[in-house]
This record gives sequence, structure tokens and C-alpha cells, in this order.
Amino acid sequence: MSKLFVVPTPIGNLEDITLRALRILKEVGFILAEDTRTSGILLKHYQISTPLVSHHKFNEHKTLHAVVQRIKNGESAALISDAGTPGISDPGYLLVRECLKENIPVECLPGATAFVPALVESGIPCDRFRFEGFLPQKKGRKTRLLYLSQETLTMVFYESPFRITRLLEELAEFISPDRTASISREISKVYHETVRGSLSELITWSKSKTMKGEFVIVVEGKNQADEK
Repeated sequence: MSKLFVVPTPIGNLEDITLRALRILKEVGFILAEDTRTSGILLKHYQISTPLVSHHKFNEHKTLHAVVQRIKNGESAALISDAGTPGISDPGYLLVRECLKENIPVECLPGATAFVPALVESGIPCDRFRFEGFLPQKKGRKTRLLYLSQETLTMVFYESPFRITRLLEELAEFISPDRTASISREISKVYHETVRGSLSELITWSKSKTMKGEFVIVVEGKNQADEK
């Protein structure tokens, strides 16, 4: 029976992909890619010739029903993002939901995602945590920060290089400049780096650097700070 496979792709090093993922990418009828140019590099590296179909946050509402119909007609599909696991701060949820509504089997493979290595490397308790991903850019941002100021679990955020200092300053303002945190960037790439310290120390660090890559910020929770 045809199905939708959700396939994680490397977040940096192209070797960070499973043998099963490679097999499925070769066997499905088509691959849904966030950016066909970026995904084309991965497929070319592994000599995979499966057709690519553009599927991203700007067109997923338009392509959704056509994709579902193709799967219902007998073609299995693989959904990938530029890096990591689709659906985790990337397009994917809408298609998964629609397939399930149409009784199409959905199978998500285990694999790469940026926040797990960043969380483990942080040295901050990771047995329980809150994944926030990207905070709202405008509406609701302050409300969210106020809510998180009382969070007792370790918190995990994503941010771009253009807004990393702003996020650190807001976290220091709403939570505490002394709260322990870490920043990871370029995970699994040549310049992979994790920096640890208080939020105020990390603000100073971010202002002294030319920021590149995607960032994962891990911040300890309120109770964790009080127990020191």
C-alpha cells in the first residue's frame, strides 16, 4: 500500500543519514522537498534520481491535495526538509494531517534534528524540557516571553544569525541575565561550536562575533536556577 514517509536529512555532515532513509528515497515515486536545489545536492551525492517536487511553506496549501491524490493513486512519497526532521520548525504538519484524514499511512523515520545534540551538549538538565523553536516575531512575542519567565523546565529555542543577539537580550530581560544557557551553531559541520555561560555572558559573546549558521539556544528553567 502506498504511504507517506517523513524522512530526516542531515543538518550538516552529509554522512548523518541512515541506510534506511537512503533506501526509501530511492524507492518512493517522488520526493517532496522544501528547496529542490538544496535537496538536489544530497540526492546527487548519493546517486538518487527520484523526481523532486517543490513543497514548502509558501505553496504547501496549493500542492497539498495534488500530493495526497498522487499517493492515493498508488505512489508512495517521501517528505524531506532542507535539513533535519520535517515538521520540526519546518513544513510538514499540514501534509501529515491531510494524509491521516484520507487514511493514508504515514511513517516518520528517526534521524537528524538540531535541538537534540544542542540540548545534550549544553550540560543543562535534559531529562525534561520545553521545545519552543522560533518565537513569534511580532504579535504574541512579549506575552510568550512573560509566560516562559516562570518556566521550570529547560527551554530550547531556534534563532537565525540576524536575530540571535536580540533574542538573548530579551531572554535576559524577561528571565534573568544570570540564568545559565548555551548556544550551539553549525551542528555537525566543520565549524560546529557550543558556547556556555550566563545569558549576559552570551550576549557579550554574540556581539563580538560575525554570526553565521542557524542557532539553538538552551536555557535552564526557573527551579533549576534556584537550586544552585
